[in-house]
Amino acid sequence: MLLSIILSIIRFVKGPCYTDRVIAFDVMTISSLAIIAGVAYLSNRIIYLDIAMVYGILSFLGVLIVARYLEKGF
Repeated sequence: MLLSIILSIIRFVKGPCYTDRVIAFDVMTISSLAIIAGVAYLSNRIIYLDIAMVYGILSFLGVLIVARYLEKGF
C-alpha cells in the first residue's frame, strides 16, 4: 500500500496532464482507505471504518467535481 501511495505521489507531481493528477489522487485516497480499514481491523475499532467511509465519499465527490471542471475546459 505504501508503495502505491509513493508511486502515486510521483505521478501526481510529474503528471503531464490534469487527468493523470486526478487519477493519481484517486489512487492515493483508495490506498489510504485500505490502510485505514486495516488499522480498524487490527485495533478492533469500528469508528475507523466510519471515518474511512466518510473519507471515501468525500474523495469520490472531489473527483467528480474535478472531472466536471476538466470536462467543461479552462
